[in-house]
Amino acid sequence: MKKPNLLGPLCAIIFAVISMPSQAALTYVLGGQAVYDDVADLSWTTNANINGEMNWADANAWAASLEIGGVGGWRLPTTLQPDASCNSQFDPGGGFDIQGYGTGCTGSEMGNLFNVEGVTAASPGLFDSVQYFYYWSSTEYAPYTGNAWTFNFSFGYQDDQHKPSSPYAWAVQSGNVGAVPIPPALWLFGSGLLGLIGIARRKAA
Repeated sequence: MKKPNLLGPLCAIIFAVISMPSQAALTYVLGGQAVYDDVADLSWTTNANINGEMNWADANAWAASLEIGGVGGWRLPTTLQPDASCNSQFDPGGGFDIQGYGTGCTGSEMGNLFNVEGVTAASPGLFDSVQYFYYWSSTEYAPYTGNAWTFNFSFGYQDDQHKPSSPYAWAVQSGNVGAVPIPPALWLFGSGLLGLIGIARRKAA
């Protein structure tokens, strides 16, 4: 009599043990101090107004020095250009790319948070203190680097502003800051199961 093939069931057990469960688009991490967007693969500080208004240089320095829950490596959000998703397109000439501004922008990290995830000052979801004004991007306005890109969380408007002006700053970083590495013991358990699979296959042959 042919012995049952244990490969399928054992593989299912391994993946069930070592795979992380799927998440909703936005979830709390770092004990609620950050929010992870698993679609954009970005972690945002839960508090969207940790340090108030500041100029562009100070905002970048603040984000770079920020540490939350023992986690550093924060930065200001980036703004993609060109961005054809924006409702307004501007050709600055001089060999520069078309610049996307206005509403509907989804290429920038803040634009994605507003237009795709639905996070606004009026409806902040998991976030706290989202301001009805502009937030700095780390991205300079290429045609005139005395300006940098900003985003307004009141009505979703992307625009550039002079660097000495004083929008707000919201820190973000790539990846899930709350991700917990799989313990070595769990990997050893998985390796043991893989060994059993090899034995089962040899016996079934």
